[in-house]
Parts: sequence; C-alpha cells; structure tokens
Amino acid sequence: MYSPVSIAIVGRTPDTANYEKALHNLGVDTVTSLYSAQYKDCAGLLLPGGGDITPAFFGQRNRGSRNIDTKLDIIQFKALELFIEKKKPVLGICKGLQVINVHFGGTICQHLRTAEHHQWNNSDQFHYVYHIGSDRTDFFYQIYESCAYVNSAHHQGIDKPGTGLIPVCQSDDGVIEAISHSGLPIMAVQWHPERMPAGEGTELLYYFLSMCSK
Repeated sequence: MYSPVSIAIVGRTPDTANYEKALHNLGVDTVTSLYSAQYKDCAGLLLPGGGDITPAFFGQRNRGSRNIDTKLDIIQFKALELFIEKKKPVLGICKGLQVINVHFGGTICQHLRTAEHHQWNNSDQFHYVYHIGSDRTDFFYQIYESCAYVNSAHHQGIDKPGTGLIPVCQSDDGVIEAISHSGLPIMAVQWHPERMPAGEGTELLYYFLSMCSK
C-alpha cells in the first residue's frame, strides 16, 4: 500500500477509468483533472493513453494521425513541464510515451509500417518486447530482465527519440516499446499495464509508485 501518495492523471474522465482503477487497487489515491491547481501537489504524474498527438507539435503535417485533441495535448505538455520542473516521477503510457518523446524534441512515426501487428483490433494484441543494450540498471531490466509479453493497441510509435531519452526495449519489428530519461525520474511504455490480464502490469505500476515514494 502506498497511501497517502497521490498520483495525478491528466486526462478526461471516463477515458481514465482503467488507470484510476488499477492504482486504486494498489491502495493509491488519484487526482484526475485537466487543471494544474488540482494536481500540482501530487507525488507523481501519469500521462495516459488516448488519441494521437497533433503532428504540428513535432513539425509535421498530418500523415495518418487519428483522434487528435490539440487542447488535451497542450494541457498534457504543460503538466509534464510542471512535474519535470519539480523533478517528480512521471509515467507515460502509450500516448503518454509519445507526449514525453515529443516534449524532449523527438518525432513520431504517424503510422507504423507494421501497424497491423500493434494496433487495436477489437481488442488488445499481444507480443514480446526485448531489452536493448547491456545496461541492467534501467527499469525494464529491473522488472522483466530480458523480455516481457505485453499488450498492444497503437498504430504510431517513436521515430527519433528525444534528447536525454533512452530506448530500453523494442519489439521484433524494431518498434521502440519503452524509454527512460538519462537524468530525470521519467519512464514510459508503449503498452497498457493498467489493463494487462491477471494483473500482469502490476509490477511496472509498483516500480513507478516506489519512485514516487522516495
């Protein structure tokens, strides 16, 4: 149990219900809001999944992006800036990973060459992801060691990683599936731990909460 730690979820209800439920099941309070005054004192930030980022934010025209919500993008970028300024932990999930990447100057592939193996198809798809490199101190290796079996519901992915961001795992087809920051308490995954079957995403959420409890 991690109470009285509270986690900010910056998104629109009921789109965030799965994230709230997953954290509440771990005994953690959440503050779901679009207004920084309501979540600025939280111990950590969760940037949830959702539609695609407005391509103009990474210097491109729309080449396949869907379900764009520019107002929400701006709010999430500002929330990320706030928690970076305070040096508080951040967890990005799916779109949240991409928001983090774009914030640090990275770019997005607007429709993956192998999107059919990753995107939502009336339900999550599943595949393995594999640790990258020899550094065994990153969160992915600490939790999963060399590989993990994860769910997938995205048609976009990282093209160029942002400054300071380190890819820590990838899928068979080379899609970057998780990143961490070299100097800040930021971690992000392309899959959805909040809705993994049989609670299989719990370890990752616990890892994030341990960062928020320090």
